[in-house]
Amino acid sequence: QVQLVESGGGLVQPGGSLRLSCAASGFMFSRYAMSWYRQAPGKERELVAVIYAVGGRTNYAASVKGRFTISRDNAENTVYLQMNSLKPEDTAVYYCNAGGGLSGLWDWGQGTQVTVSS
Repeated sequence: QVQLVESGGGLVQPGGSLRLSCAASGFMFSRYAMSWYRQAPGKERELVAVIYAVGGRTNYAASVKGRFTISRDNAENTVYLQMNSLKPEDTAVYYCNAGGGLSGLWDWGQGTQVTVSS
């Protein structure tokens, strides 16, 4: 059974940083691209960052490029999202999933809330 458990969200002031983690289980983690998504209130879920299985190549949404960094630890079946220079518009529930497309391969986890506010 696939499980995706996100953690690390919270309330942070503009300009601050957070590091999100996603612990994955139930599938061959190292063989899959892994992605972070986010969904703000009243908006559709959007793809934020992707890290591919081979070579660790990454892609980012234009809105976060240069501020967010995705990484993975295949030994721990965990994917991370380091978020720096946070802006109020980054406020959303953040989710991880396998695959690099607009929709994930597995059922969604509970997500982790990130709120950027002064």
